[in-house]
Formats: sequence, structure tokens, C-alpha cells
Amino acid sequence: MSSDIIGNETIGVILMAFGGPDSLDSVEPFMERLMKGRKPTPEVIQRAKEKYRLIGGKSPLPSITQKQADALEAKLNEICGGSVTFKTYVGMRYWHPFIEDAIGKMASDGIKRAFAISMSPHHSKVSTGAYVDEIRHVVSEKNLDITVEMVEGMYKYPLFIDAVVEKVEAALNRFPQAARGDIQVIFSAHSLPVAYIEGGDPYVEEINVTIEEVLKKLGPLSWHLAYQSKGMVPGEWLGPMVEDVYRDIARDGHRNVLLVPIGFAADHVETLWDLDILHKKQAQDLGFRYERSDALNDSPMFIGALASMVCELAISD
Repeated sequence: MSSDIIGNETIGVILMAFGGPDSLDSVEPFMERLMKGRKPTPEVIQRAKEKYRLIGGKSPLPSITQKQADALEAKLNEICGGSVTFKTYVGMRYWHPFIEDAIGKMASDGIKRAFAISMSPHHSKVSTGAYVDEIRHVVSEKNLDITVEMVEGMYKYPLFIDAVVEKVEAALNRFPQAARGDIQVIFSAHSLPVAYIEGGDPYVEEINVTIEEVLKKLGPLSWHLAYQSKGMVPGEWLGPMVEDVYRDIARDGHRNVLLVPIGFAADHVETLWDLDILHKKQAQDLGFRYERSDALNDSPMFIGALASMVCELAISD
């Protein structure tokens, strides 16, 4: 598609994320949608409800993504507006507001041209790939007169790297000065079936690029890549898991751990429960001092990175 800006045009930008239940009553239907219509067992539902109960009774992801979208709209119209206006939308894959509804709303608002951003920084078939498929399906099924272009390359974009570094540096500074030489940094990402990676999914490669770029800015650190939140699909999953790395560094005599949720751009159950409750307790049981770097959420530096990525595409030929 042509990327020439047309005067008085309104350009749509949709932020896409996984989604999450907006109440405890929504947990079961959310999980059914996630499992493509299969009903989870009562035990699985109860475990999931307990996790959401402990983090406030719902997923914060939709509201955080809306804050990101609001901030992005303001930033885009500040730095890249003028002859055009940017309008942002939020679409979730597995719960309200759905991607389908957001694309339909853009079309009904008269938007002919839009950009889509996967809020999963690293591409996988179950996140970004699924979002792209959903957009294509909706546009084709409803015969919408709208062109949607993906914004790609977040994982290595310099301003995104700066936003991550900002959060990691703030977390490192929470450790006592005497402990700084002992800190073990664990970059954590969602585990996926190994079969996806063997099938060509660039997920692990992109995570490693992000870590490499972050370390260039931070300087020498003792670090590890670990995975979390392994699903229930049978077969081999990416490892090592966070708890495996814990055991290794405990055996080596270290006592200071910093978890960096490198695979996530916003807080949700997998940071607020998996990291802040489960993995924090595991760390403390092993005698570690535990810190976790903040998620990017709607930090100005992260929003600036997103705005810059969209603006570069919007004004390029």
C-alpha cells in the first residue's frame, strides 16, 4: 500500500493484545474461548479464578492497553499530526473488546487506512500471528474498505530498547550497593511449545536480540534467559523455567535476583501472579532478595517508541 499522507485524513491505529477476563464470572467463558470452545475442568477454572482473585478480581490488561492507546493517540497527534489526525483503538484476541469489533468500529468511523501494533514485543504464531490472521479474516469476511498495515520490529527498535533499559536500571537501583556485584538478572518470557520454534517461529531469536540490545546499554551483567507460564498443551516446551534457573544460581551461592519480564509490554496475570506471587515466593524460600522490574505499561518512553514507529511508517513513501 502507499504510505503517502493525505491531507485531512484520519489514520487508525489499533493496539492488539491477548485479552483477559474483566470479572471472576468472565474467567470460565474467557478460558473456553482461549481453548477454542473446549470446556476447562472445574479444577482448572477454580485455579484460574484464584489467580485473578489475588490480583484484584480481573485482568488489568484491557484497561492498561486502553491507557496505552489514549497516550499513543495524544503523542501521535503531537509529533506526527498536522495535515492528518490519528485515532487509536483497542482490540483483544480472546476477550472484550475484540479485534473484530475494533476493526469494524474503525471502518464505521470512515477510516480507510490503519496501522496495527501487536503489544507482544516478540513474534509468535499464537500472539502476533493470530492477531494478523484475525484482521485478515475480519476485513475479508465483512468486505471492509480498509487497509491495515502491521507495525513490525518493536523487539529491536532503539526507543523500545531504551524504554526497557529505563525500567531495568530503576530496578537495579533498588538493590543495596553492596549487593550490586551479586545480582543475577533473569530475563523472563512466556514459554511456548518447542514445535513452534522448530517450525520457524522467530520468537526465541527476537527475544535474544532484545536482550543483546538491552545489555549493550546496561553494560556487563550476570544474566539468564528463562521461561514462565507454561501451558497445558502436551509436548516439549521452551525452557529452562524460572524455577530451574533459581536452583542453578542458588547452588552457585548467589543471593540477589532481578526478574525482568522481557517478553511482556504490560502487566497482566503472568506478571502480577506468576512473577509477583509464585516466583517471588520461590525466590524468597531459597533465601534470595527478589526484585522485579516494572512492566512498560504506559510509560512515556514506551509510548514515544510506539509513536515513533507509527510515524515513520505513516510519512514514508
